[in-house]
Amino acid sequence: MFSPIYIVLLVAMVVSWLVQRRLKSKFEQYSQVGLQNGLSGKQIAELMLADNGITDVRVISTEGRLTDHYNPADKTVNLSEAVYAERSAAAAAVAAHECGHAVQHATAYNMLQFRSAMVPALSAVSRFMPILLIAGVFLLNRTPWPLGAGVVLFSLTTLFAFVTLPVEFDASKRALAWIDKRGIVTPQEHAMAKDALWWAAMTYVVAALSSLATLLYYVSLFLGGRRNS
Repeated sequence: MFSPIYIVLLVAMVVSWLVQRRLKSKFEQYSQVGLQNGLSGKQIAELMLADNGITDVRVISTEGRLTDHYNPADKTVNLSEAVYAERSAAAAAVAAHECGHAVQHATAYNMLQFRSAMVPALSAVSRFMPILLIAGVFLLNRTPWPLGAGVVLFSLTTLFAFVTLPVEFDASKRALAWIDKRGIVTPQEHAMAKDALWWAAMTYVVAALSSLATLLYYVSLFLGGRRNS
């Protein structure tokens, strides 16, 4: 019989794959629908930044697909090549969402500040955590404490994944409110943009739950090692 935690991990992997596949399918579908106003992702991003009085953020193109992100370190909205140039409902949704993060940064949104403050610690943790987890599993029959240290560090990455959720949902909320107020999309295009952003948000939800499931797996190993030591 499989342990419940193994079943949870397997379900998390399958759900993650299904959500990612659905997200790609949605973006491909909505990328085929041209915006009635004819604006590109780049133009929409620049317009949203201007409307929010943000003049020190650049909109640039980055390689890949679904690689869009906002970088608070150098204040750049990085749009994937397709989103940067496309004039579609999907491009409008993504461009406005990433600008939503820029608005969060400009207005000192507390959850984004908290998330950004965690980044240096996570960068340091990422160097040692995999080593401690692997070594901890191999040394479990002798001592559970290396794995215990790995679990503590991994819990920080899980916390980061959950802190990311309100940041992402808020950015999408800001994006949809702005594109409606500005008249960027028609009602039909709004529905597409909202659906695309919802599936994008689900990838973060699944990632957070998968991280939690993995953390529980390592915790169960640690507790079992303590009982046997």
